[in-house]
Amino acid sequence: MRHLWSFLAGLVVAPVTWVLITLGQDGSGRTVDRWVEIGTYSTANLIEPAVYLGIAGILLGLVGTLRTSPVGPLVAGLLLITPYVGMFIAPFTVLDWIPSGWKVLGDPLPLRQPVQNGTLFLIGVLLLMAVFSVRRWRRWPQPVTAAESAPADYDNPPPPSYATSDWPPAGPPARSEPDTVPLTLGYPDLDTPTEPLPRRTGTESPWSAPPRYGAKPENSPDNR
Repeated sequence: MRHLWSFLAGLVVAPVTWVLITLGQDGSGRTVDRWVEIGTYSTANLIEPAVYLGIAGILLGLVGTLRTSPVGPLVAGLLLITPYVGMFIAPFTVLDWIPSGWKVLGDPLPLRQPVQNGTLFLIGVLLLMAVFSVRRWRRWPQPVTAAESAPADYDNPPPPSYATSDWPPAGPPARSEPDTVPLTLGYPDLDTPTEPLPRRTGTESPWSAPPRYGAKPENSPDNR
Protein backbone atom coordinates (compact mmCIF):
# COMPACT_ATOMS: atom_id res chain seq x y z
CA MET A 1 0.00 0.00 0.00
CA ARG A 2 2.85 2.37 0.72
CA HIS A 3 4.16 1.92 -2.83
CA LEU A 4 0.75 2.87 -4.24
CA TRP A 5 0.59 6.08 -2.21
CA SER A 6 4.16 6.91 -3.17
CA PHE A 7 3.33 6.33 -6.85
CA LEU A 8 0.34 8.68 -6.67
CA ALA A 9 2.43 11.30 -4.86
CA GLY A 10 5.09 11.22 -7.57
CA LEU A 11 2.43 11.39 -10.27
CA VAL A 12 0.96 14.56 -8.73
CA VAL A 13 4.14 16.29 -7.57
CA ALA A 14 5.84 16.23 -10.99
CA PRO A 15 3.33 18.42 -12.91
CA VAL A 16 2.65 20.65 -9.90
CA THR A 17 6.37 21.24 -9.50
CA TRP A 18 6.68 22.03 -13.20
CA VAL A 19 4.00 24.73 -12.89
CA LEU A 20 5.47 26.22 -9.69
CA ILE A 21 8.99 26.35 -11.10
CA THR A 22 7.68 28.03 -14.25
CA LEU A 23 5.84 30.69 -12.25
CA GLY A 24 8.85 31.27 -10.01
CA GLN A 25 11.43 31.49 -12.77
CA ASP A 26 9.31 33.67 -15.05
CA GLY A 27 8.29 35.98 -12.22
CA SER A 28 11.86 36.32 -10.92
CA GLY A 29 13.24 36.95 -14.42
CA ARG A 30 10.67 39.62 -15.30
CA THR A 31 11.06 41.29 -11.89
CA VAL A 32 14.84 41.55 -12.12
CA ASP A 33 14.69 42.74 -15.74
CA ARG A 34 12.25 45.45 -14.68
CA TRP A 35 14.60 46.58 -11.90
CA VAL A 36 17.47 46.86 -14.35
CA GLU A 37 15.29 48.77 -16.79
CA ILE A 38 14.10 51.42 -14.33
CA GLY A 39 17.30 51.57 -12.28
CA THR A 40 15.64 50.88 -8.92
CA TYR A 41 14.19 47.90 -7.09
CA SER A 42 11.41 46.92 -4.71
CA THR A 43 11.93 43.76 -2.68
CA ALA A 44 8.20 43.17 -2.35
CA ASN A 45 7.97 42.41 -6.08
CA LEU A 46 10.20 39.34 -5.58
CA ILE A 47 8.12 37.75 -2.80
CA GLU A 48 5.53 36.08 -5.05
CA PRO A 49 7.98 34.22 -7.31
CA ALA A 50 10.04 33.26 -4.26
CA VAL A 51 6.95 31.66 -2.68
CA TYR A 52 6.35 29.61 -5.82
CA LEU A 53 9.92 28.36 -5.86
CA GLY A 54 9.85 27.65 -2.12
CA ILE A 55 6.72 25.51 -2.36
CA ALA A 56 8.22 23.60 -5.27
CA GLY A 57 11.35 22.92 -3.24
CA ILE A 58 9.32 21.65 -0.27
CA LEU A 59 7.34 19.24 -2.46
CA LEU A 60 10.49 17.91 -4.11
CA GLY A 61 12.19 17.55 -0.75
CA LEU A 62 9.30 15.53 0.67
CA VAL A 63 9.24 13.17 -2.28
CA GLY A 64 13.01 12.81 -2.42
CA THR A 65 13.78 12.34 1.28
CA LEU A 66 10.85 10.55 2.86
CA ARG A 67 11.43 6.83 3.34
CA THR A 68 7.88 5.86 2.48
CA SER A 69 8.76 4.20 -0.83
CA PRO A 70 11.23 4.71 -3.72
CA VAL A 71 8.41 4.58 -6.27
CA GLY A 72 7.48 8.25 -5.73
CA PRO A 73 10.83 9.83 -6.64
CA LEU A 74 11.25 7.30 -9.45
CA VAL A 75 7.97 8.30 -11.11
CA ALA A 76 8.49 12.04 -10.54
CA GLY A 77 12.06 11.91 -11.81
CA LEU A 78 11.12 10.07 -15.00
CA LEU A 79 8.28 12.50 -15.73
CA LEU A 80 10.52 15.53 -15.26
CA ILE A 81 13.44 14.33 -17.40
CA THR A 82 11.26 13.03 -20.24
CA PRO A 83 10.68 16.42 -21.99
CA TYR A 84 14.38 17.30 -21.96
CA VAL A 85 15.40 13.85 -23.18
CA GLY A 86 12.86 14.23 -25.99
CA MET A 87 14.72 17.37 -27.09
CA PHE A 88 17.59 15.12 -28.23
CA ILE A 89 15.27 13.11 -30.48
CA ALA A 90 12.55 15.45 -31.77
CA PRO A 91 12.91 18.92 -30.26
CA PHE A 92 10.26 20.63 -32.38
CA THR A 93 7.71 17.92 -31.69
CA VAL A 94 8.32 18.21 -27.95
CA LEU A 95 7.92 22.00 -28.05
CA ASP A 96 4.67 21.64 -29.96
CA TRP A 97 3.33 19.26 -27.32
CA ILE A 98 4.04 21.72 -24.50
CA PRO A 99 1.09 24.12 -24.21
CA SER A 100 1.74 27.85 -24.44
CA GLY A 101 -0.28 30.97 -23.74
CA TRP A 102 -1.61 29.73 -20.39
CA LYS A 103 -2.04 32.06 -17.42
CA VAL A 104 -2.36 31.50 -13.67
CA LEU A 105 -3.90 34.31 -11.57
CA GLY A 106 -3.21 36.72 -14.40
CA ASP A 107 0.49 35.76 -14.65
CA PRO A 108 1.80 34.15 -17.85
CA LEU A 109 2.76 30.48 -17.63
CA PRO A 110 5.56 29.72 -20.13
CA LEU A 111 5.91 25.97 -19.52
CA ARG A 112 8.66 25.72 -22.14
CA GLN A 113 11.08 27.81 -20.10
CA PRO A 114 12.13 25.13 -17.50
CA VAL A 115 12.52 22.61 -20.32
CA GLN A 116 14.68 24.85 -22.47
CA ASN A 117 17.02 25.96 -19.67
CA GLY A 118 17.38 22.38 -18.33
CA THR A 119 15.87 22.97 -14.88
CA LEU A 120 13.45 20.05 -15.14
CA PHE A 121 16.21 17.70 -16.26
CA LEU A 122 18.41 18.68 -13.30
CA ILE A 123 15.63 18.13 -10.77
CA GLY A 124 14.61 14.85 -12.38
CA VAL A 125 18.14 13.48 -12.13
CA LEU A 126 18.31 14.42 -8.45
CA LEU A 127 15.09 12.51 -7.76
CA LEU A 128 16.34 9.47 -9.64
CA MET A 129 19.52 9.45 -7.56
CA ALA A 130 17.38 9.34 -4.42
CA VAL A 131 15.95 6.02 -5.63
CA PHE A 132 19.35 4.33 -5.26
CA SER A 133 19.41 4.97 -1.52
CA VAL A 134 19.50 1.58 0.25
CA ARG A 135 17.40 2.82 3.15
CA ARG A 136 14.50 3.61 0.87
CA TRP A 137 13.92 -0.06 0.18
CA ARG A 138 13.56 -0.93 3.85
CA ARG A 139 10.33 -0.81 5.75
CA TRP A 140 9.90 1.48 8.70
CA PRO A 141 10.59 -0.38 11.96
CA GLN A 142 7.39 -1.33 13.72
CA PRO A 143 7.08 0.13 17.23
CA VAL A 144 7.40 -2.49 19.91
CA THR A 145 4.52 -2.31 22.36
CA ALA A 146 5.60 -3.07 25.89
CA ALA A 147 3.61 -5.84 27.52
CA GLU A 148 1.52 -4.68 30.44
CA SER A 149 2.95 -6.05 33.65
CA ALA A 150 0.50 -7.87 35.91
CA PRO A 151 0.11 -6.60 39.49
CA ALA A 152 2.42 -8.27 41.96
CA ASP A 153 0.87 -11.02 44.09
CA TYR A 154 2.58 -10.71 47.47
CA ASP A 155 0.57 -13.56 49.03
CA ASN A 156 1.76 -16.11 46.45
CA PRO A 157 5.29 -15.16 45.36
CA PRO A 158 6.61 -16.84 42.22
CA PRO A 159 9.02 -19.79 42.61
CA PRO A 160 12.74 -19.00 42.43
CA SER A 161 14.41 -19.24 39.05
CA TYR A 162 17.44 -21.13 40.46
CA ALA A 163 17.74 -24.70 41.75
CA THR A 164 17.48 -25.23 45.48
CA SER A 165 18.45 -28.93 45.55
CA ASP A 166 22.14 -28.13 46.20
CA TRP A 167 21.53 -26.30 49.45
CA PRO A 168 22.99 -27.97 52.65
CA PRO A 169 20.50 -29.59 55.05
CA ALA A 170 19.26 -27.63 58.01
CA GLY A 171 21.10 -28.21 61.31
CA PRO A 172 24.33 -27.31 63.14
CA PRO A 173 27.38 -26.79 60.91
CA ALA A 174 29.76 -29.69 60.42
CA ARG A 175 33.01 -29.58 62.38
CA SER A 176 35.02 -30.69 59.36
CA GLU A 177 34.48 -27.37 57.65
CA PRO A 178 37.13 -24.79 58.65
CA ASP A 179 34.73 -21.88 58.30
CA THR A 180 32.13 -23.39 60.61
CA VAL A 181 34.26 -24.41 63.67
CA PRO A 182 32.55 -23.19 66.87
CA LEU A 183 34.19 -20.31 68.70
CA THR A 184 36.22 -21.05 71.92
CA LEU A 185 38.09 -19.02 74.57
CA GLY A 186 41.46 -20.56 73.69
CA TYR A 187 41.71 -22.98 76.66
CA PRO A 188 42.93 -26.51 75.87
CA ASP A 189 40.68 -29.48 76.35
CA LEU A 190 40.77 -31.33 79.67
CA ASP A 191 42.06 -34.50 78.02
CA THR A 192 45.12 -32.76 76.56
CA PRO A 193 48.36 -33.74 78.49
CA THR A 194 50.41 -30.84 79.82
CA GLU A 195 54.16 -30.71 80.51
CA PRO A 196 55.10 -30.23 84.25
CA LEU A 197 56.75 -26.95 85.19
CA PRO A 198 60.45 -27.04 86.40
CA ARG A 199 61.06 -26.70 90.13
CA ARG A 200 63.90 -25.07 92.07
CA THR A 201 66.34 -27.17 94.10
CA GLY A 202 67.21 -26.43 97.69
CA THR A 203 70.80 -25.28 96.93
CA GLU A 204 69.77 -22.60 94.48
CA SER A 205 69.61 -18.99 95.54
CA PRO A 206 66.21 -17.38 95.47
CA TRP A 207 67.84 -14.47 93.62
CA SER A 208 69.08 -16.60 90.76
CA ALA A 209 67.46 -16.57 87.37
CA PRO A 210 64.46 -18.77 87.04
CA PRO A 211 65.17 -22.16 85.56
CA ARG A 212 64.44 -22.74 81.95
CA TYR A 213 62.84 -25.66 80.31
CA GLY A 214 65.47 -28.35 79.74
CA ALA A 215 68.14 -26.62 81.94
CA LYS A 216 69.98 -28.65 84.63
CA PRO A 217 70.82 -27.38 88.15
CA GLU A 218 74.34 -26.09 88.89
CA ASN A 219 75.23 -28.90 91.36
CA SER A 220 74.17 -31.56 88.91
CA PRO A 221 76.84 -34.20 88.29
CA ASP A 222 76.60 -33.49 84.57
CA ASN A 223 77.86 -29.92 85.09
CA ARG A 224 80.99 -30.99 86.99
